[in-house]
Parts: sequence; C-alpha cells; structure tokens
Amino acid sequence: MRGFQGSEPPARETARGTGPGGCRPGNLPSELTRFIGRSAEVSALTSALTEERLVTVTGVGGVGKSRCALQAARLLQERFCDGVWLVELAGLRDPELLEHAVVEALGVTDQSGRPPLTVLLEQLAGRRMLLVLDGVEHLVEPTAELAHELLRRVPGLRVLATGRRPLGIVGERLYPLAPMTAPGPASHEPTRVPLGEAAWLFADRAAAVLPGFTITPENRRVVAELCHRLDGIPLALELAAGRLRTLSLEQTLQRLDDRFRLLVGGGAGAPPQHQTLRTAMGWSHELCTPQQRLLWARLSVFAGHFDLEAAEYVCSGPDLPADEVLDVLTELVAQSVVSREEAPSGVRYRILDTVRAYGADWLAATGDTDRLRRRHRDWCTGLVTWCELEWFSPRQSEVARRVHDELPNLRAAFEFALEEDEDARFGLYLAATLWFCWVACGRLAEGRHWLDRALALETDHEDTRLRALWAVGYVAVLQGDTVAALTALHECREAAERTGNARAVAYSLHHSGALALINDEAAEAEALLRAAMDRYEEIGELNSNVLMGRVELAMALVFQGNIAGAAALCEEVREVCEEHGEQWARSYALHVLGFAAWSRGDTAAARKILEESLPVNYAFRDLVGTVFALELLAGITASEGDAAEAAVLQGAAARLWRSVGMPLFGSEYFNDPHARSAQQVAERLGKARFRECLREGERLDTDAAVARALRVRGRGSTAPHPALAGPPPLPPARRRAAPE
Repeated sequence: MRGFQGSEPPARETARGTGPGGCRPGNLPSELTRFIGRSAEVSALTSALTEERLVTVTGVGGVGKSRCALQAARLLQERFCDGVWLVELAGLRDPELLEHAVVEALGVTDQSGRPPLTVLLEQLAGRRMLLVLDGVEHLVEPTAELAHELLRRVPGLRVLATGRRPLGIVGERLYPLAPMTAPGPASHEPTRVPLGEAAWLFADRAAAVLPGFTITPENRRVVAELCHRLDGIPLALELAAGRLRTLSLEQTLQRLDDRFRLLVGGGAGAPPQHQTLRTAMGWSHELCTPQQRLLWARLSVFAGHFDLEAAEYVCSGPDLPADEVLDVLTELVAQSVVSREEAPSGVRYRILDTVRAYGADWLAATGDTDRLRRRHRDWCTGLVTWCELEWFSPRQSEVARRVHDELPNLRAAFEFALEEDEDARFGLYLAATLWFCWVACGRLAEGRHWLDRALALETDHEDTRLRALWAVGYVAVLQGDTVAALTALHECREAAERTGNARAVAYSLHHSGALALINDEAAEAEALLRAAMDRYEEIGELNSNVLMGRVELAMALVFQGNIAGAAALCEEVREVCEEHGEQWARSYALHVLGFAAWSRGDTAAARKILEESLPVNYAFRDLVGTVFALELLAGITASEGDAAEAAVLQGAAARLWRSVGMPLFGSEYFNDPHARSAQQVAERLGKARFRECLREGERLDTDAAVARALRVRGRGSTAPHPALAGPPPLPPARRRAAPE
C-alpha cells in the first residue's frame, strides 16, 4: 500500500480554531471552482441569518444548496468572532454519530466519556458562531432535535442548514432555492436570446474542459436552449459541460433532446425539476462507456471521498481491470461525475451525493450492491491492518492523517460489518485494530461506541473478541470508567488464560496495571506492569502499546519515589522510539524525563524536554498527553519565578481536564505536583490575583493554551514558538514491522 512522505506529526489545521498562528477560526473549505451568479440568493441568505437564528436552504438535488450556503457563510465570517464551521452530513448514516460529527467538525477533542451533547454545550457556551449543517435530509429528526437544543442553550449560535426537507422546528426560516435563471424557449433571432446565470455557469465550466470556449453570436442560441432544457440546475449544467471534451455543443443538445423525448410522460409523480436532474444524469450516464458506467455505479459504495488505491481495489474485476481504473476515473473527473481534491493525506476523489445515489440505483439494479460493500469492507480491513503496523514506524503521522481522511469510509464499513454481516468478527476486528486511533488521536468516545456495539454481538472468533475486550478496557481506563474497564479486562484475562492466548493475557495485565496506576495503587500497578512486560518479552511483542506500558511502569516507579529508576527506563524507551521513528509513546517518555529534570532542579532542561513533547501530543489531538505537558509546564514556570503565568497555565489545564474526565484522574499521585505548585503560586500571588489568573487560563481553548505554553519565554511576542510547527524529524530509523 503506497504511503506518503514525511516523518513529523500531522500538522494541526490552525484555521480550525483560534489557532496558534492567529488564523480566523472556522473550517470552511477553499473553493475549487469559481462561484458564478446567485448574488440575490446569497444576499437573501445573509440577510435572513442576521434576522433569524435558524435558516434552512431547501431544494431539489443538484440545485446548488451547499454551494450557496457556503458562499453566504463565507461572507458572514467577519460577523462571527468564534468562527463559521461546516459539518458535512451527506456521508453519515448512523444517527447516533451525529453529535460526534459536530464535535469533530468543530475541532473539539474530548476524552471524558461524557455525552457529546454535553461537550458541545460546554464548548459553545458564550460563543458567537455560525454552524453550517450540510445535507440533513436523511437525518432530519436527529438534526432537528440537536439544532433545537443547541439554539435553545447557546444564545450566540446561529445555524444554516441545507437539505431537501426542512427541519420543521420552531423558529426555522425556510429558503427554497430555485434553479439558476435560464434563457427562455428558443428564439428565431439568436442575438436577442436572453442569457441568464445558468448560461454563464455553463460557459465557465465548459471553458475548464475546452479551453477558449466562450458564448458567441454563433453558439448563443444552442447554449440558451441547452440551459433551458436543463432547467438551470447547476449540477445538470456541469455534467453537460463536461461532455464538450468529446461532443460538439450541437451534438450535446441533440443527444439531450433525444433522451427528453424518450422520457415524456414518465415519472409523473416526481416534480419537474427532479425529472430534469434525473434525465440529465441518465443522459450523461448513457454517454459513458460501459466501463465508465460500471465504475460510476461501483464508486457509490464509498462514503465521503476516496483515493485511487481504494477505487482500484474495490471497483476492479474481470470487467474492469485494476490497471484501467485510473484512466476510467480520469474520464469521470473530466465529465464532472467525480471531483478531484487535495486532502491532508494526498490526492482524493469525491462523488457528489446526488450522483452517488444515481450510481447506487444502478448498482442495486445489477444485484451487485452487497458484493461491492463486502469489497469496501475488506479494503477498510486491509487499510486498518496496514495502519496499525505502520503506527509503530516513521509513518506514524501519515497514519494519523490517513485515518482521519478515511473516517467516513471506516464508519460505512462498521455499519455494514455490524448490521449486515452474519458474523461480528469484521466489526470486532476493525474496532480493536483501530485502538491507536481511539487512544492516541483523540477519539475515545467514538472508539467506545464502535467497540461496545461490536462486543454486543455474537462471534465464534474468540481471539478477535479478546482483542476488542482489552481495547475497550484501555479506552475505558482513559475515560475514567473504572467499572467498565475492570469488567472488560477481567473477562479478557480469564478467557485468554483459558484459551492459551498469551498475547491477550499480556495486554489485559498491562491495562489492568494502568488502571491500578490511576487508582493510586502504585505497588499493584508496578507488579501488573512488570508481569505484562515479561509476557511481552516472552512472545516478542514490541509496538507503541508495549512502549507505553514501559512508560506507565516508569510512572509507577515515580509514585513510589524511584525517580532515577523511572528516568533510566524512559531513556531506554526514548532510544527504542527513535530507532523506530515512533513519536507518540516517545512524547510520554519525555513527560517523565521532563518531570525528573524538574525534580532535580534543572528547570531549563525540563522546559526544553516538555517543549519537545507538547507539540507531538497537540498534533495528534491526544488530550491526555497535552494536558499532562501543560500541567508540568505550569509547575516549571512557577519554579522559574513567574507565578502569574503559572496560574494561567494551571487554569488552562483545568479547562482541558474537563474534556478528559476527572482532573488528574482523581489520583493523589498524579495530583501531587499540581497541588504543591498551585499552593506555592497562590501564596505568591494572593488569593484574589491567583483566582484572576486561573480564570484567564480557563478562557483559553486548547489551541490558545498550547500557544501560550510554548510562548512562555517570549511573552509579549506575537510570534508562535517554533515548536508549534511540529518537532524536527527524528534521527534516521531502521524500519521494523511490529510482530503480529
């Protein structure tokens, strides 16, 4: 499987928040094509959003609802100090993940196990922002409930929704979007044919595939007639423009007319514009070669976007060889059936929801849907297997970016595996193998969702179930859910010992030790973790999870006063990580080494170490690691004599802990350095000033808190600390595959 270049942690998209680089908050995508016309509609939308708190743009598929909404949202960005945020819902099928999708779109990382609605309400409190919910028609009821609750509880929030149906809640203003203005019926005097916005859109898109195309007196009448026949529906116009690479303008109109005549009297129950769009897509479909039609249908199993490798694997077969998929896909891009876009993980392709639905109908008509969904599931299974292996390598950051881009497809694979498969093994395997995504990339809540669903099903694949049990135990430990963690890990260990699964025994011991650690049972944690490390050694297991176990063992030593022993162990972990190009576990080893340096009074060394670890946790969206580093930097700052700044960082950490769970896991051991530092800072500042600084820190979001911590030496400077760009590449590493 092809990878990507680079060895640094995935760069946080600072435009997604009030980021370290000072970018305007929000996540609106850049435009790939020019926005043509629609000035009246966009103006009406912006006006409506200044008067009402919920506006829903409705209309037929392909009429341009999303594009108009996004254009209006862009024009309103300056009015919302906390940003304009887009939530794309077209690829989401599970209503239970709606709130998770909004949390993720807002760039919020929460690992506390709290309901996502609670997280949203906390994060949005006091904010002034615009939320764009794009493509709600298949999730109308849950979206309506969520929008109602958010608008009721967050006075500064406004919502702009798009869909073929209204949400139907109190306070909603509907904006039915009509097609673009199109020329009337053909005239005998071509130069007098009135041209509308539809013609200018067609001309712009035609020029993209046929350089130099313009509307002239000679072709004016044909363009006008074409736009009239397509009812001014933007998607239909773009599909028609894409045909000019192979057909003349006159041929395009003739073939379209032929299809309309065939369909006269058909589909009487559908609105005329629905018939027009389907006719246009059917016409475009008919003009495709058999291989293009086949690929169009098969691509409909993807959710969101996909890459070339995925298309080659899922869609190929005897009738479409894998080495021909690229050429066929390129033709579909040229015809505007598929769009090409850049993503953090590289070039990807997207098929619009309306076009996908048409392809899905054809796929269903061939009776091939289930087979293609199984191939899609198998592709996702292979992908997560590769990702888990490469997580313990210099490609770790690439894996994080890849999983992020593939989440819509992974969710679709989960849905098929958990609802359609006769056996739960695929769902269990997917959920367990993605442990690194749930734990290290800030997705504990979603991981818990899929693991719980998978474990609720029956399977004869005991080894896969045991992996899922220790994975859900790990997630529950980090969420502070002691009962669930104990239950899962105890069941895993008993079953593993009974079946002789040495690997599952080792993992259950390991995460039981981590649970004992946060429960202040340091001696018990040390015993369990040493037993786990011995088991790992016996079976030759070495990966990021194992190295994290060694770091947790070092923490157990720290809690028992053996700081030198802990530091020695973490130096070994750092060396192994650097040999393999591993950064996530290394960042936790650096936490312990930074604490050791601080404990012996070397604040300069401690700060340097923490300034190296914090950007890694921040880049991976690992909130536990981020808040650990902030806590230590607050203590170091106090030791440097800046009590006020230390208090600000403590306040920032306090806010982040709410997104993790109980502050410092409710552990006296984890809390001790914080408590001692806070007491010293409060004594220096006085209670009133101390509380004021804490409140200042609590107002910082994650991006601002990290920026503040890494700028601490040069306060007053607006330039971010160099480490915010990510740490330098690790020393050259020898690649090793993690043992299975």
